[in-house]
Formats: sequence, structure tokens, C-alpha cells
Amino acid sequence: MTRSILAGAVLAALVAAAPAAAAEAAKPPAKADKGAAKDLYAVFETSRGRIGVKLLPGEAPKTVANFVELATGKREYRDPLSGATQKGSYFDGTLFHRVIPGFMIQGGDPATRGAELGAAAGKTAQGQQISFGVSGPGYQFEDELPPPGTRLFGSPCVLAMANAGPDTNGSQFFITEGAGARVPQLEPRACTSRAGVCGYTRFGQGVCGCELVGKVAKAGNSQTRLVKVVITSTPPTCK
Repeated sequence: MTRSILAGAVLAALVAAAPAAAAEAAKPPAKADKGAAKDLYAVFETSRGRIGVKLLPGEAPKTVANFVELATGKREYRDPLSGATQKGSYFDGTLFHRVIPGFMIQGGDPATRGAELGAAAGKTAQGQQISFGVSGPGYQFEDELPPPGTRLFGSPCVLAMANAGPDTNGSQFFITEGAGARVPQLEPRACTSRAGVCGYTRFGQGVCGCELVGKVAKAGNSQTRLVKVVITSTPPTCK
């Protein structure tokens, strides 16, 4: 929207602002706030290359904290195969067990850790078979969603939590290939959940290596290994 402003009024405003600007310039530079939050990134180092994602703690603080603490080995979880409670680099060595070309790639199931490429299930210490896609860290936490109608997936390479319904987040995540009108089912919508909104918590946006998402999807289920996840405050280049 444009406005018509008299030249004289503009000049007066500039003159009035000049002393204040000069005084401001004379002040010593402010010291950096050591407590200021730094940007945080996750680098997904896969068997096909790197995908770099900027995490969004301002939008989904609990989700980002959960992901970072699991990735760095600071949070305890229950291993679905051994049944043991442990710590460790949770995502390292797992598989992208579910992929849909043009839509997304999904990972974060601890039952896939160390499994052979192409596998569809793992076995517990008791010999029970567990299909990939149903396991997590042994706990669940609530969604972090904006009001219905908000658009979260308008661009590709969004990092979000997979779930089995409202407030069932654990460790499984997905990275999108599709966007906008191709993925309307991902957007927040009104429902009868505790918060009155259902959907998938967005907690990151790709910054590099996003062309790999399509390649991982085309390769098929469990054909790409997530070698490790690196958490850093340095913007990644994915080279």
C-alpha cells in the first residue's frame, strides 16, 4: 500500500531525526549478549549424502529438545529389541524405513538400527519379530501445532514428526519432498483432540542437500542408511 507524503514533511522528519542519529552513533557499541540463543542445525549424514536442516526451537521447543537430546545421547530411551533402558546416539545406523516418492522419507525407528538394507522387520531378544515403523523411544509427548488453517508445508524439505494420532510423538520423523497443494493432509486441521488441532509438528526446514530427499525416496523402503546425525550451530553446506 502506498501513501502520498509531502516533501516538506519528509525533510522535517529527516532533520528532526539527525541529532538523535548522531547521538546514537556516538554511543559505544553494545556488547554481544552471551546468553543469546544460537541457530541450531541437524546434519543428516546418509549413505547417499548429507541433508542439512535448520531446527525451529521457537516454533516447537519440546520437539527440538527431544530430537537433539536423542541425537546427542543425552536422553534415555528403551531399546525396542533388547528392552534395555540406555543412552547413545539414537539415530545413528538406522534406516529410512518408509519412503514415498513425491511425498516424504521417514526414519527414526530404533528397531532399524544396524538392520540390513532392504529389511522390513527386526527381532527382539526373545525372537519376536517387530515390523519397522511401529517402534519409538518408550515414551510419547504432545504435539506442538499452530491453529488450524496455518500453512506449515508450503515448501519442500520440511522436517516434521511422524505420529500415530494426536500427542503420540516419539522419535520417528519425516522430511518432505512434496509441498503445498501436493500435501494438504499434513497441514494443521481442527479435530476433537485435547488441543482441538491435529497434524504433524514441524520442527525444521532444509537448508542444503534437499535434492537427496527425492533420491532416497526413489531408492525404496529401507534402502538408505542414516549413518549419523550431527547437531551443530554452524550452518551446514552439505559438501
